[in-house]
Amino acid sequence: MTEQIVIRAEFRDDLGKGASRRLRRLEDKVPGVLYGGGVDPAPVSIAYRDLSKAMQEEAFFAQILELSVGDKTQACVLREVQRHPATEKVQHVDFLRIREDLPLQMNVPLHFLNEESCVGVKLGGGRIAHNLIEVEVSCLPRDLPEYIEVDVGDLDVGSSVHLSHLGLPEGVTIVALGLGEDHDIPVVSVTTRRGGVLDEDEEEAADAETTDEAAQAEGDSADEDSD
Repeated sequence: MTEQIVIRAEFRDDLGKGASRRLRRLEDKVPGVLYGGGVDPAPVSIAYRDLSKAMQEEAFFAQILELSVGDKTQACVLREVQRHPATEKVQHVDFLRIREDLPLQMNVPLHFLNEESCVGVKLGGGRIAHNLIEVEVSCLPRDLPEYIEVDVGDLDVGSSVHLSHLGLPEGVTIVALGLGEDHDIPVVSVTTRRGGVLDEDEEEAADAETTDEAAQAEGDSADEDSD
């Protein structure tokens, strides 16, 4: 289990765009807001150095955080990060309070296993194509997984792992699957390499293209003879 990340923050009273710019420029702090949970939003600020360090952890974006303000702490999750369009430096962060008795929706990272020993890669000469690197789940806070494992060891060329194939902890559901079967999209696939062996569809397309080219060549030859 990943150690819970604690973010130290301060309440701020000086609000507005000008105040936020001064906060970033003069104090090297990032303005933010803590909201939700049936409580009024609380403007906060976080030292940029502390925030930058915390953001290096994968869990910062997908797990429950502890926001420490003074002598109080609040369980929350990251909801939005705003960055400068040119420098990518964080300009503002939003945190959502959570309640233990209410489900939440979070994007959880996918960890792919046995890629090096994948059958379709080692024996079939294919390549692994990651269609998703995270998936949105719904669950109570206590059931939120750190990540979801996807084993690709047995995947052959032309095979895929869909959302419905993922192994989930008890109490966790995938949001997209609640929208209907057409949302059961592939998570990862093994495809043919460019210039490698073609699958049936690619062979049919190639045969059709060859036939069209031959017909075109015959037509051109007939035109030349008639000239």
